[in-house]
Order: sequence, then C-alpha cells, then structure tokens
Amino acid sequence: MPIEGKHALITGSSRGIGRGIALKLAENRVKIAVHYYQNERAANDTLAQIRQRGSDGFIVQADVSRSEQIANMFQRVRAEFNRLDIFVSNARPEAAAFFQPPMDITLEQWDTACDSQAKAFLVGARETATLMGNGGRIFAITYAQGSRTGGLQPWVGMGSAKAAVESLVRYFAVALAKRGITVNAISPGWTEDSVLNTLPQQAQDLIRNWHQRGWTPMGRLGTPEDVGNVVALLCTAEAAWITGQVIYADGGASLMNPEVPPEIQLG
Repeated sequence: MPIEGKHALITGSSRGIGRGIALKLAENRVKIAVHYYQNERAANDTLAQIRQRGSDGFIVQADVSRSEQIANMFQRVRAEFNRLDIFVSNARPEAAAFFQPPMDITLEQWDTACDSQAKAFLVGARETATLMGNGGRIFAITYAQGSRTGGLQPWVGMGSAKAAVESLVRYFAVALAKRGITVNAISPGWTEDSVLNTLPQQAQDLIRNWHQRGWTPMGRLGTPEDVGNVVALLCTAEAAWITGQVIYADGGASLMNPEVPPEIQLG
C-alpha cells in the first residue's frame, strides 16, 4: 500500500543513514522535516534532493540532547505539517563526544550518549504521539550488536544508551498499540556514509575488507539506501502487525558466529 502524502520527521537526516531514509521516503512522496544540529548546508542539500524526487519539506535545527530543543522542534513540525505520520529517531553526536572505554569515559561523555539517545527517544516519542493519528510509525535507529557485546570498549556509552532505547521501543510499542501506532528499532550493520567514515582510514579498510571477505554473508557493507528501504517497507499498511521489535538490516552479519572464522562458516 502506498504511503504517499504522509509526513515524516527524521532526526539526523542531513547526512548518512538519516539522509538515506529521508530520500527513500521522498521517493514515495512523503513530506520530510529534515533535522540537523550544526551542518545547515548539508540539511539544505538533503532538502534539495527531496524536492528532486517530487516531494517537499523543510529543515529544522535542534540539539536532541536537550529536551527543550526537542520540544521546539516538534512545535515547528506542528506549525508546518499540523500532523506527523512517521518519526525516526536517528541523530547521534560525533564519536569524539562519547567514544571512550568504561574506565576512562567522563560523566559528561556518558550523559552526552544517554541524553542524545535514550532521553531524546523518550521525549521524541511522547511529542510524536500528540501529533500522530492512528496507524502511525515510530522508529529508533540502533546498533544492536553494540548494545549486547562488550568488545568494542570505547562504545560503552553509546552501547548502553542504545540498549536503553531498545527497551523503550518495547514499552512504547505496548503503550501505543491500541492506537495502531507501531514502534520498532532498526539495527543496521556497518554502513557506508555513516559513523564508519569518521574512523581512521586503516580502521575503515580493515572493516570493509573483513565484511567483504565474508563476515557479511552478502559480501558488502550496507548503504543508507538499504536502511531507507527497510523504513519504507515498515511504513506500509501491510506491516501494521509488526511492533516492539529490533529489525536487523545487516545483510546477515548478525547471523555469524564470532568464535569461528567466516571462511569456515561460509563453506
């Protein structure tokens, strides 16, 4: 069923995965509120690409780690759209703001991770519910592997925050179920044009080569468009019975056994 004519707010949609989601929804004639924090030029570029795809929208600035700015963002959405059908909580701070191991992370860095994720989703989902009619869609972009493992030590702040988001998804799914609003988390694997591209080049090359060699069974990293396809699919009426789930969109990487080399697993 088409989703044409819907209205969406996607945080962090000036670039990366958020942009990929925005552009895929725009192809389906969804109007988009493009959120950004610092890079207004990138947000305007996303909006221009949305218009090239035959849709429209506007840009809105906010620091999602501050609840009052989230409230202001939703006031702007109300003024522009007067409703909201799709909300995607995707924004995150730059890695330098939180990327420290558990013995070194400062409380400020911890708060940055938790406020930008768990608190932002809590406030955003509640604000969304006041604008959303029956049958709406709420999504949180997570990284489930990072919230369930402990090997990537500097991810402790973001991993813990994402684990809290995944828990909130389940609670909101129950709270909003009688209104037909679904609430799901989407967990991409390593994705091009995302946090991967902020890592040192050597680390990027190691990750790409490892996944292309077989750690992702499909033999490549994901793209923002891949994640956008999943969001668009779950926005259809046919997906109305799926709620409270963590949907892995990772080309099968999460199916691999970390104790066995991929060359053996893939036969």
